[in-house]
Amino acid sequence: MKPYSKPSRRGERDSRPSYQHNRKPDRIPAGERMREEHSQGFDNLIAGRNAVMETLKNGSRIDTVYIARGATGGSIGKIVAMAREGGYPVKEVSSEKLDEMSPSVPHQGVAVSLSAVEYAEVSDILDRAAQAGHNPFIIIADEVEDPHNLGALIRTAETAGADGVIIPKRRNVGLTPAVFKTSAGAAAHLPVARVANLASTVDELKSQGIWVYGADMDGQNWCQTDFSGGVALIVGSEGKGISRLLRDKCDVMVSLPMQGEITSLNASVAGGIIMYEVARQRLGIMAVVPKK
Repeated sequence: MKPYSKPSRRGERDSRPSYQHNRKPDRIPAGERMREEHSQGFDNLIAGRNAVMETLKNGSRIDTVYIARGATGGSIGKIVAMAREGGYPVKEVSSEKLDEMSPSVPHQGVAVSLSAVEYAEVSDILDRAAQAGHNPFIIIADEVEDPHNLGALIRTAETAGADGVIIPKRRNVGLTPAVFKTSAGAAAHLPVARVANLASTVDELKSQGIWVYGADMDGQNWCQTDFSGGVALIVGSEGKGISRLLRDKCDVMVSLPMQGEITSLNASVAGGIIMYEVARQRLGIMAVVPKK
């Protein structure tokens, strides 16, 4: 018998919906495409007003739009409006920073960086679970801004059998080359969806019978938690943890024992430990019973 019995949500039926999806997500190839992209320079950058506008019209891998501080006139306002309409992050940087980012191409006060691989949709992640014939196992990164942390999370998620990762468009690092490299290529095999509103995405997952768990210092013991059924695990930033809004939406908060003087763990380390507890339960691997 598991030591923790998962409570039912108010008004929820005991039966869970079956995840019947018909479309299998496309795998994102690495190899030749990645070598070509890395040769383009800083963070897969496209610079210049006309080039950026065309990318905003047609691009599917836009990561961040950079505007030189104080840049005005011409098409700058239109570029900013297009970026915001598309839900892409806009960052204001110094002209000197743009010079550094684009040393060989005149940037004209604007540039856009591309993700290392294409982003998936949340539906792709659910499709992947349905095609595999198991309940969804999803990792949600909440304001993880360090590329090494996100890359390590994606790498561990792929090896632990997760179906995909969800990240927000704002206040979170995207699928940059640094993230791809740190993931050891896992980002080419595991769908990563980027959404405008994490809170509404979590609500949608919950409406489909997926239970939401948050990694937090004040939660219940990670190895005494029932991770059966659909799982969405939220991992917050190392400094702030999970945002208050998402914390309130979690069904269960899960913690790791902290016995030293340091009161926090690296986000990817904490997430990795809990991911493998989910994997252990899903694989039916029995925990060791202490000798009497």
